[in-house]
Amino acid sequence: MSRTIEVERLQDADSGKSPWKKWGPYVSERQWGTVREDYSEQGDAWRYFTHDQARSRAYRWGEDGLAGFSDEKQRLCFAIALWNGRDPIIKERLFGLANSEGNHGEDVKEYYFYLDSTPTHSYMKYLYKYPQSPYPYDDLVSTNRERSRDELEYELLDTGVFDQDRYFDVFVEYAKETPEETLIKITLWNRGPDAAALHILPTLWFRNTWSWSEGANKPILQCAKSMNGVRVVKASHEELGERFFYCEGDPPILFTENETNNQRLFDTPNRTPYVKDGINNYVVHQQTSAVNPESVGTRMSAHYQLMVVPGKCEVIRLCLSDTGPKERRTAAAMPKGLPFGEHFEEVLKTRLRESDEFYASIIPPNLSDDARNVMRQSLAGMLWSKQYYYYDLNKWLEDHHVHRFKTTRGGAIRNERWHHLYNADVISMPDKWEYPWYATWDLAFHVIALTLVDEDFGKRQLELLLTDSYLHSNGQIPAYEWNFGDVNPPVHAWSTIFTYRLGQALHGQGDLDWLERIFQKLLLNFTWWVNRKDRTGNNVFEGGFLGLDNIGVFDRSAPLPAGGYLDQADGTAWMALFCQNMLEIVEELAVHRPIYADMYVKFLQHFLWIASSLAHAGGDIGMWDEEDGFFYDVLRLPDGHAERLKVRSIVGLLPFCAVTVFRTKMGEKFPQAAQRFHNFVEARPELTDFIHDPRKIGSEGRFMAAVLNETNLRRVLTRMLDENEFLSPYGIRALSRYHAEHPYVFHVAGHESLVTYQPAESNNGMFGGNSNWRGPVWMPVNTMIIRALLQYYSYYGKTFAIEFPTGSGRKMNLYEIAEQITHRLASIFLHDANGRRPVFGGTQKFQSDPYWRDYLQFYEYFHGDNGAGLGASHQTGWTGAIARAMQIFATNTPEQVIEQGKLAIAARSRKERTI
Repeated sequence: MSRTIEVERLQDADSGKSPWKKWGPYVSERQWGTVREDYSEQGDAWRYFTHDQARSRAYRWGEDGLAGFSDEKQRLCFAIALWNGRDPIIKERLFGLANSEGNHGEDVKEYYFYLDSTPTHSYMKYLYKYPQSPYPYDDLVSTNRERSRDELEYELLDTGVFDQDRYFDVFVEYAKETPEETLIKITLWNRGPDAAALHILPTLWFRNTWSWSEGANKPILQCAKSMNGVRVVKASHEELGERFFYCEGDPPILFTENETNNQRLFDTPNRTPYVKDGINNYVVHQQTSAVNPESVGTRMSAHYQLMVVPGKCEVIRLCLSDTGPKERRTAAAMPKGLPFGEHFEEVLKTRLRESDEFYASIIPPNLSDDARNVMRQSLAGMLWSKQYYYYDLNKWLEDHHVHRFKTTRGGAIRNERWHHLYNADVISMPDKWEYPWYATWDLAFHVIALTLVDEDFGKRQLELLLTDSYLHSNGQIPAYEWNFGDVNPPVHAWSTIFTYRLGQALHGQGDLDWLERIFQKLLLNFTWWVNRKDRTGNNVFEGGFLGLDNIGVFDRSAPLPAGGYLDQADGTAWMALFCQNMLEIVEELAVHRPIYADMYVKFLQHFLWIASSLAHAGGDIGMWDEEDGFFYDVLRLPDGHAERLKVRSIVGLLPFCAVTVFRTKMGEKFPQAAQRFHNFVEARPELTDFIHDPRKIGSEGRFMAAVLNETNLRRVLTRMLDENEFLSPYGIRALSRYHAEHPYVFHVAGHESLVTYQPAESNNGMFGGNSNWRGPVWMPVNTMIIRALLQYYSYYGKTFAIEFPTGSGRKMNLYEIAEQITHRLASIFLHDANGRRPVFGGTQKFQSDPYWRDYLQFYEYFHGDNGAGLGASHQTGWTGAIARAMQIFATNTPEQVIEQGKLAIAARSRKERTI
């Protein structure tokens, strides 16, 4: 990363010199239907607080909006609202299906795109596509309810509201003049054939903090004196101070309160005549009494009414500032006076140019224009997906009559063992609509991409979840708000050492103090895993679904149909990798702080215990199947019977990922520790009978900790790289295609369970039916596979070659294979030889329309055969890891040629590359 103006801003923000990150896109896209807002007896968050209620009901814990923007504590919020004159309500938040409404679970039914953002949010750009016809709320719900799980989802484009291009492109740009002054430009294009009316309502409001705390001071919005045709609203808050909202032109300013309309929702009196949906009722229903004639409140909108001619645009300019009209009139230091005019446009152009310069220093120049666009939009999506996440769980539980030492409510309630949890931070979300809450293993993958643009933010995110207000006293990291006590894969240590190594590469040295702080907390988490998830003390681990939802024969988080328990190949593999990551951290710490040398031996020993338990091939039924050359979960029943569940899935590939190469010579620096480890292995030769011997020296004197020895590595690779099994034209599938013709059927206790290859959405209701690990391509596990290939390559070197694809007769080394898989993943988003992007599937509008084809969505997962995007449409969180993969392989990457859905490499001379 070269030194640009944006990098200087980052340094100023991170050092505390100037608060460039104070304001940003920290508003959620869905607060309704979340656990935080759920005060129901049954714990049904989706039904308790619906989209229909959201316009009328004040939130308790957060806010949502279109293109939302706020301070870092979400005290003062801004978003846009729209009305085409035909909708039943103004469009002020995204609509989607609740989990029970969609034939494939919850799903946002809108088209919006994150086009640009710098890490300090000095410049941001967003696009929302708004139909001119009535938005088909009822049609979307009823049609999706009627469809089975074997049918496609009914999407907004399917309803016909975009026919004849009768819609508006609404672009929203933010440009910070200073850390405390943000210029906002809204550009409204009419893409249709006829002139069309549009009401645009830029909205400013305070998050409601006063209704929940007795005696809390209430902030206020009120009109200030206009200046030269500019309307001004003053916002006063006891913590935030005074802010001023400037609206170009002379629009009416509508005021109401951010208070619940109890009369509409519950048929009880309102405590104020002006309520949250007052502006909606004024605009849509012409209820003039719904807004405050005194021009004061806690929620306001400027009301612009436009007629936009076809093919043309209208522009609205706004400014949110800490500088008032009086200072602007009198201060000699402000020759610009008003925030609008030529100066406004110059600031936007400057900030865009600075964003271009910043990304030019991040994105490799040898990528095509199309690939650079993919990288930039993926990183923009990562940065737009920051959200202020507020949740005082002790208070929430008390509100539900669950107290730490006194429970007045019968029955269990969600997260009742997490009283300590108090979250009030800006956090990277998986998706601010479908998953507007942090998830532990998602976040670890987010950081891999986020550190490309903001190393400090990535480091703070990793450390945040290990602080005392997140980490449980027993050492467990909170999983996600639906069940903080659930178990996500332990990838925090892996992301930590990756981030540390990045810092070393960037600065010549790593942040050792940060690494040591995190290591101390990771020790607590490691101990939790060992004590809680190793049922028999044999270094074989469980963990439930471990983020893989419906991957297995049955719900691995629920009691098994016939009792008993599972030895999980993925859980045990994750723990083997956890040991290796802790080894890497200890190795780095010990070089500088020798007291950690003993911990090095401890984790080496523990890794051998876990790896040998995972790979053992004799005696009792183990997870390695010698006949198939693959790993499987083992079901252990109460009568002592044990059986492998022979599903060829990512569960069995994760032991392949448990590999780490070590380059430093710990044995020379700490000979006593090395001797202890040598004696340990000599006394227990069985520990290395079926795994790679970590004492064996590889390429350039390197050592390797790995579950697979070379023979078994080749067997697993042969299966993984087989296009009839795991290898898709678009990456590695989560389930082998073998199961398309050979479903796995399991009978137990009168129940029949079936696992078959499903390249797209799930056809069963496990985990709500809104996730599918039975065939699609998922970015996080592909990231782990690419990492593993590079690790093996650095140990075995370029002479280790294997067929790619299996049966092709063409051999490649493991670096080249990692490169090939990355190309396949990237090709999901890139134009193919026919100008089509696989991610868009058969949606013709996205494939061919010039106003759609280059605006990307980064889905949760992808069709295992054709690469089409599936699941959550804006999960740039872990799917954003594609940016890191593209960046790693960009140097000397061959030209890509996409032909008939398969990746071919244009022939050209290529020099050998090293890691």
